[in-house]
Amino acid sequence: MKKKQKDIKTNQWLEWARELEAMAQTGLTFSHGQYDNERFKRLMAIAAEITSLHTLLSEDEILKDFCMQSGYATPKVDVRAAIVQDGKILLVKERSDQCWCMPGGWADVGDVPSQAAIREVREESGFNVVAKRVIGVYDANRSGRPMEFYHAVKLVYFCEIIGGEATTSHETSAVEFFDFDHLPTLSINRTNEKHIRHARAFAEDIHHDTFFD
Repeated sequence: MKKKQKDIKTNQWLEWARELEAMAQTGLTFSHGQYDNERFKRLMAIAAEITSLHTLLSEDEILKDFCMQSGYATPKVDVRAAIVQDGKILLVKERSDQCWCMPGGWADVGDVPSQAAIREVREESGFNVVAKRVIGVYDANRSGRPMEFYHAVKLVYFCEIIGGEATTSHETSAVEFFDFDHLPTLSINRTNEKHIRHARAFAEDIHHDTFFD
């Protein structure tokens, strides 16, 4: 009988490395014996080796970043704001990849998530907004391609402009409203077509049920 070759997903290495790093981080937090600590440190080193093989980063710099993570390993939080006016959605152009997304970013420790989204809108687009509803809660690492090495959850809020004016920032080079049917190239790790589609659903019905993965 011929042995069948198992198909391995393109980013399977990332899932393995991420899981190993999380296991090591949590293990080092709760273990007390030297024997266990050494084993968890080795797991973390293996995760760094795997990541280095598939990226341009060295094992040392990856491991240094891993060691900065402490405590029980949990997902990070990314917040985004969907702002619709006259049937068009507000997008900002990221300087980092020259693609477009809803304004937003990482929530800081101590942030109220909705306030983090409001702050990001002000910093990236110049507009002052209020958060009206939660559009959706998404697994940010399963949006077509991994967002970051660390697992993340994305919260998208439906927001309303109450002031300010379009202003770029050190992170954004343009601020514009786009028709839903004529969108620019999206920065899909930040905003993908599903997020846009769900924002449109809320623009048409503010009482729409919240989406979630």
